Amino acid sequence: MNENYRQIDKLRPELDSADAVVIGAGAGLSTAAGFTYSGERFEKYFGDFAARFGITDMYSGGFYPFPDEETLWAWWSRHIYYNRYVDAPKPVYQNLLALVQDKDYFVITTNVDHQFQRAGFDKKRLFYTQGDYGLFQSVDPKIKETFDNEEWVMEAMEAQGFIRDDDGIFQIPEGGTVSMRIPSSLIPFSPDGSPVKMNLRSDDTFVEDEGWHKAAGSYTTYLSEHKGMYVLFLELGVGGNTPAIIKYPFWQMTFDNENAVYACVNHSEAFCPKEIEDRSICINGDIAEILEEIVRER
Repeated sequence: MNENYRQIDKLRPELDSADAVVIGAGAGLSTAAGFTYSGERFEKYFGDFAARFGITDMYSGGFYPFPDEETLWAWWSRHIYYNRYVDAPKPVYQNLLALVQDKDYFVITTNVDHQFQRAGFDKKRLFYTQGDYGLFQSVDPKIKETFDNEEWVMEAMEAQGFIRDDDGIFQIPEGGTVSMRIPSSLIPFSPDGSPVKMNLRSDDTFVEDEGWHKAAGSYTTYLSEHKGMYVLFLELGVGGNTPAIIKYPFWQMTFDNENAVYACVNHSEAFCPKEIEDRSICINGDIAEILEEIVRER
């Protein structure tokens, strides 16, 4: 039997029997769901930016020194729209929900694409640690508020010339082009008139607003209430960029709780410390395929 299948067979009963499931999700989960930042998807929606500015992927484009605010916010409206206000191409999040929707679960994630809520996860059981593509904040970090950007994004997409298809998704007109600028009148500002930036944790100006603190408190309370119980710490697609948020705490909490089990599913990066390997399940492979396999065989 393939080693992955052996590990999957170990994970199934843990999902069924655990008192609680704590999901820790990183960028690899959304990548498995089809939210790729380079390649065909990037060329489809940002090919004009690639041709003019030499940008090679969505991530690096977020740091590009665009020549003016109109171009900067045209870029960001597209980036936000295609990574926040549409569903991921593959049903990875829906399959994950099918596995835990009847369980006592909580999610901590470094992802900022809102796919947990779009898939139907309970908002009260989610902690987005690194921000949300759907929120702006003032460039003044002393203003501890965030601002919903959905209405602005839709207006900015229309202003560039995108049109909706039969499913209501903005697309480039067939045989046509779109603008790489928005009108100056659409440059976003906060309600008090100050310039805005994305509510994404990239430096010490990231605003942790009231909603962020409420979610952080809910997560802390959840962990406290389940201390010592049969908890499955399920880590999905967490890489090495910010291991102190999910990976290291999951290892430590598994080590501290003899009733806990640690499971990691990742593409060639699933591993654990030897101190907890007798209570760990590590599956190296495509998260989309593995979750689909578990759902199919339940």
